[in-house]
Amino acid sequence: MREMSVMHNFAASMAPVLFKAACPDCRSRFELSASALRLAIGASRRTTFYSFTCPECGSSVRKPAGERIVELLTGGGVRTLRLHTTV
Repeated sequence: MREMSVMHNFAASMAPVLFKAACPDCRSRFELSASALRLAIGASRRTTFYSFTCPECGSSVRKPAGERIVELLTGGGVRTLRLHTTV
């Protein structure tokens, strides 16, 4: 019983992760929660990207994601889709 209350207090004290982002269409800068982002990991750099909807103008934004971005987004709880190629 004691362990559960410790874990509950730990989870309750953690602040939500926010990611800084910008819209290339309206040029707004803002912070997004992990739930507002999607990460797609493909077989190459060209097919690995993250996406979100701009909260200011509603545009769908897709940006390339290098290794460091993938690491930060997955570590922050962003939902990830692994893309597979068929041979």
